[in-house]
Amino acid sequence: MIKLPLSALNIEEKIEKSLKGRDFLTLLDFTTEEITYLLHKAYVMKQEATKGNLPPALAGKTLGMIFEKHSTRTRISFEVGMIQLGGHAMFMNAKDLQIGRGESVYDTGHVLSEYLDGVMIRANSHEMVKELAKHTSVPVINGLTDLFHPCQAMADLLTMIECKGAIAGLKLAYVGDGNNVAHSLIIGAAHMGMHVAVATPAGYECNGEIVVKAKELASHNGGSIVETNDPIEAVIDADIVYTDVWTSMGQEDETEKRLQDFAGFQINDELIVHAKPDFVFLHCLPAHREEEVSASVIDGPNSFVFQQAGNRLHAQKAILAAVIE
Repeated sequence: MIKLPLSALNIEEKIEKSLKGRDFLTLLDFTTEEITYLLHKAYVMKQEATKGNLPPALAGKTLGMIFEKHSTRTRISFEVGMIQLGGHAMFMNAKDLQIGRGESVYDTGHVLSEYLDGVMIRANSHEMVKELAKHTSVPVINGLTDLFHPCQAMADLLTMIECKGAIAGLKLAYVGDGNNVAHSLIIGAAHMGMHVAVATPAGYECNGEIVVKAKELASHNGGSIVETNDPIEAVIDADIVYTDVWTSMGQEDETEKRLQDFAGFQINDELIVHAKPDFVFLHCLPAHREEEVSASVIDGPNSFVFQQAGNRLHAQKAILAAVIE
């Protein structure tokens, strides 16, 4: 059974109302109570779906999905999610839209608002997505930008809760690149009152401003965030160990340098002996076996990466149902 604060177990009308029509760009835009509510909603929706109960909460609604980057989990989970909610999802490659030929974000946002009930965008620039949301009257959901990946973090938290129950006070070790996944992960963990250790090579640390905000949030919720360049230090006594690829989309020309710089940061049998025996391994996928993680770990008994990937569907269904009016 999911273990969340009591405030989430009572479906608070004020939280429901506060979420309607909202953009979902970063977890920093939401209160801990709102994040907790969404996690509880995702958990309940998942349980109901396994019983074949799929209420058409978004019947007649259409989600426009704009992609500047390739996608497997984001595209499929959002499209299936809208279908299960009784709505429709429309795939749009940014290169096929007029915005790909120079139409302003201002014009694009206003036009999309005339046709759609919501927009999900997977983009290169977070600033562009913020501008799009500013000029779009329907909710805009961040499917990934250079700074944040909030939907992934919601699926991560849901998976942790399913595996561990109450996660407040648990230690989460993130080892790898201080990227968009890491940013949203530490913010989400801060909302939950977790203790986070982030280990990155020198020069690959998380964005400093984001870390400061996450630390303030963690402190408010009884958690903490520490940064280190030592993966062993991060993983010691960890309840959850998380990593991501060392070279993300758009960084392919840095591959060889990153392979050298990240040497020693692989999650493998030698490193995980420092974690708790019942640690949970997570990875947002896609994974490069024998680079950032050994096959023995990602395919081992402590790995929940496919359950984690599946939870993208349920976390995003909760977000969609909550924000689309």
